[in-house]
Amino acid sequence: MSAAPAPGNAAGGAATSFTTAETATLPLFPLQTVLYPGGLLPLKIFEARYLDMAGECLRSGGGFGVVCLREGTEVRRPGAAPEQFEHAGVLARVDDVDAPQPGILLLRCTGTRRFTFDTPKQEADGLWTAEVRFLPDDPVLPPGAEFQGVADALGQALKALDAEGVQLCEGAPRLDDAGWVANRWCELLPLPLSARHKLMLQPDPLMRLRLVDDVLRQRGLVTG
Repeated sequence: MSAAPAPGNAAGGAATSFTTAETATLPLFPLQTVLYPGGLLPLKIFEARYLDMAGECLRSGGGFGVVCLREGTEVRRPGAAPEQFEHAGVLARVDDVDAPQPGILLLRCTGTRRFTFDTPKQEADGLWTAEVRFLPDDPVLPPGAEFQGVADALGQALKALDAEGVQLCEGAPRLDDAGWVANRWCELLPLPLSARHKLMLQPDPLMRLRLVDDVLRQRGLVTG
């Protein structure tokens, strides 16, 4: 399922009705990307299974789970290899939707909570679902003096992107939040999907930021 910029004229998209639950049954959307909490995800949807999924999300105020594809393709094709994906992901909240023509939906989504699951189930229409267990949210911790350079560099990068009309996040940057800073760098850096997935699951936001700091220093993007 290809990603595409979603327009701003939208309807619906309230917070999910189960964001405080410990478990939930979620529809899964395997994609060749890793969604992070707080990250934006524009999607262009045209497969029947995902059009139905999006419709149900809009009716219920619920969301869907974005999981990273390991094998297979986002769009089902005859003779294609079966989808193989990671057994962990992030709950996507649908914020905006537009229907530019029949059979196509443009969604604008935001990543919320991380989750894991054991055994996914494929429905008759091809949609994957799973009973997921939500993981704890990152505690809000300051980057501290050790990682202030990483936060400052992100602030500069976000300003440069904004000048080019590229939006990486909603609202004001949270440069005083180590987990938020680490997540936005993980989205920006050209990391392999497997590395992005492992960093997303790292339970300690300061450790995640430390690993990002190592990559930035190796690339000469942060010094001192």
